[in-house]
Amino acid sequence: QVQLVESGGGLVQAGGSLRLSCAASGLTFSNYAMGWFRQAPGKEREFVASIGRLGGSTYYADSVKGRFTTSRDNAKNTVYLQMNSLKPEDTAVYYCAKSKYISGSYSSYAYDYWGQGTQVTVSS
Repeated sequence: QVQLVESGGGLVQAGGSLRLSCAASGLTFSNYAMGWFRQAPGKEREFVASIGRLGGSTYYADSVKGRFTTSRDNAKNTVYLQMNSLKPEDTAVYYCAKSKYISGSYSSYAYDYWGQGTQVTVSS
């Protein structure tokens, strides 16, 4: 059974950094792209970043481009989201997700398993 467990969320001041991790189990991790999404209170879930199965292809939402970086360690079955220069509008629950495919996508329909989420709160 596929399981995705996020960690690393917390409270940080604006301008600070956090690194989220997502540990995967129950799958051949290197066969699939992975994605990060977030959902703020009262808003729809939105795409943040994705990474191809071998880590060579990454895509980012315009709102985080240049500030966030996603990476993966296939030997550890883990994907990461490094978040720098955080802003209050980055406050949300962040989810990692397993893609159905080898390449990442901005569409949530391309993902079939989701983690439970980790809260990121950025204070002004």
